[in-house]
Amino acid sequence: MLRALRRRVLTPNVRETHLDRRGFHVKNPEAKNQLETVGCTFLQGYAYAVEARSAAEAEEWLETVPVAYRGFAYEGAGMGAVMLDSLSGSDKRLTGLLEGEGRNHDYMIWVGVGWAMARLPKFLWPDIAKTDPVLRWLILDGYGFHQAYFKTEAYVRKPHLEHKFSWAGGPDAYSRRALDQGIGRALWFVGGTDPDVVAGLIAAYPEHRHGDLYAGSGLACTYAGSADEQELKRFAEHAGKHLPNLAQGSAFASEARVKAGTTIDHTRMAARVLCGGRTPEEAAQVCLDTRPESCSGGEIPAFETWRQQIAERISVPAYSQKGASA
Repeated sequence: MLRALRRRVLTPNVRETHLDRRGFHVKNPEAKNQLETVGCTFLQGYAYAVEARSAAEAEEWLETVPVAYRGFAYEGAGMGAVMLDSLSGSDKRLTGLLEGEGRNHDYMIWVGVGWAMARLPKFLWPDIAKTDPVLRWLILDGYGFHQAYFKTEAYVRKPHLEHKFSWAGGPDAYSRRALDQGIGRALWFVGGTDPDVVAGLIAAYPEHRHGDLYAGSGLACTYAGSADEQELKRFAEHAGKHLPNLAQGSAFASEARVKAGTTIDHTRMAARVLCGGRTPEEAAQVCLDTRPESCSGGEIPAFETWRQQIAERISVPAYSQKGASA
């Protein structure tokens, strides 16, 4: 009863994920259902993390979620774990998730940590020094997504507003860029998976932010889906000179799904369209081949260097690289 109460008190209301309540664009009933299912599954994963007796029990429940949506459940569990840990002053639930089956969903769990940070006072934020020095930037992706999703008026409808942000994880200038990657991912939801609407939302922001916004949207359109091949091609046309950024985000999504064993038909189509004709496995390999081995300090984090290298390689058609190597 106490665990059930804990779940009820801590878990956000599922109505908050309904597109009508959020004021998001509705492309068609299928896209609306997809995005709302994603939101519902996120909250299901969150609830599992806060109600379970242990991280291992939470993972047992998480592994029952359908493959197409399991990553979103782990994302919610990442948020739930941090919220629960904040009550006890430990990192036991989050660490347990990352050391178990959740290690295959680490991209999504780190994003979920950012959701929790957006809901917690700064003194309850997790210790960044204990996090992965490369993937920790995904935490800010999650933070940015949360703000655009729940504070849409300030973060999306008023795109020229400056939002100050500072944390112990790295330079403030790049922190704002990492937030934009999360905002871009949220724009796929705000725009209802309609490439024309999403591109219009991105265009309203200052031009220097477009690359990171397209990268985030590329991740979302590949991982969350609900767009057909022609829509993805049109989105690539909208991206223009930022197509490498869009492709980089798509490659990240491919790697996340391949690593977790949750690749679906949409992943294959999106990788083929956005990642130079590659399969998700080939796009994922580009991410693995370019991942930095060390993380030195500086204004340009290793995470950004990694993203740049992925963008350079993934935007070149796969057959061109094979031909060159031959």
